[in-house]
Amino acid sequence: MVRLTQDLTSTKWIYAKGFLFMLLSVVAGLLILVRMPRWDILALLLICAWASCRAYYFAFYVIEHYVDPGFRFSGLFDFVRYLMHRDQKRVPVQEDSDQSA
Repeated sequence: MVRLTQDLTSTKWIYAKGFLFMLLSVVAGLLILVRMPRWDILALLLICAWASCRAYYFAFYVIEHYVDPGFRFSGLFDFVRYLMHRDQKRVPVQEDSDQSA
């Protein structure tokens, strides 16, 4: 029995989950375009999808690899919690001794 809070480890189910997210976004976008078939709505949907992907990339890859390599995020709620408490956990960076004046 698999609990909903358990980490997903099966490669097959990870791919299935990604496919379902893609299918959900395509169907939602198409339903919006069916209701309002306009070029400006299509452009706004594409910008929204692109910006959301970039924000997700920033939240997980950029923060983890360039800002705070010691922290691993498991979801957007963890990222928000990290942002709210990042000043409390910040460790001062040690300067090299040959750079001091």
